[in-house]
Amino acid sequence: MRTPLVIGNWKMNGDMVSNEKCLSDLLERVGPTLETGGIEMGIAAPAPYLFQVAVRLKGRAACVWGSQDVSDEGSGAFTGEISAFMLKDFECGFSLVGHSERRARHAETNSVASRKIQRLIEAGLIPVLCVGESLEDRQAGRAEVVVCEQLREALVSMSDDSASPIVLAYEPVWAIGTGKQASPSDAQQMHAALRETLSQRSDALASNTRIIYGGSLTASNAAVLFEQPDIDGGLVGGASLDPVSFASIVALSQLSSVSAASTSH
Repeated sequence: MRTPLVIGNWKMNGDMVSNEKCLSDLLERVGPTLETGGIEMGIAAPAPYLFQVAVRLKGRAACVWGSQDVSDEGSGAFTGEISAFMLKDFECGFSLVGHSERRARHAETNSVASRKIQRLIEAGLIPVLCVGESLEDRQAGRAEVVVCEQLREALVSMSDDSASPIVLAYEPVWAIGTGKQASPSDAQQMHAALRETLSQRSDALASNTRIIYGGSLTASNAAVLFEQPDIDGGLVGGASLDPVSFASIVALSQLSSVSAASTSH
């Protein structure tokens, strides 16, 4: 069984005061769920607040924290960049790579994503590779081709062993922040296609890699999405800023995991 992972992506939101309240309220609500085991919760915080999040989450059961982005360079004269080893100094466990907003606003390519993944693995951090298609790609029937090619190109220079820590996050770009939602069957179909792409590398890589869903995931649609066999959790945007909603999503992911384990036995 793959351990479900739910990551809250705060994006460019928050300040010291509101972050403290959000984390305090969240931990009060989600603590009992995490202590029972079988699930992980992560926060992808803006870089200036990584230390604040680290202090609040350190020592908490099944909690990890990480960055929303990382440099594809190791060190040097790269003003404004943050290296993987700097993230490790903050005891980060992961970083997002290739988020659709980075691809769109900063023209990040699959080859850039590949280099960032390698930097993270060198530093002992987990890359959370985001892949997804535009509305135009989906309407043209190219969704699976585009998304699976993003995955192949990001892993092209990596061995199966070095790729094993990776988490994939499928984010239908057309559903992010729009209120639109991929149907559970559409989401499952894409997750299955990604797992099939991984199986072309190795069966072990395909069966062990966690693939989480990120497309306007909320407490109201999480349960049915988490019931899908190839969906291993979620990358949560706006709803992660609401401790009540985010705690509900984490709890729903754990419930679906328990249900799946019972069914498999």
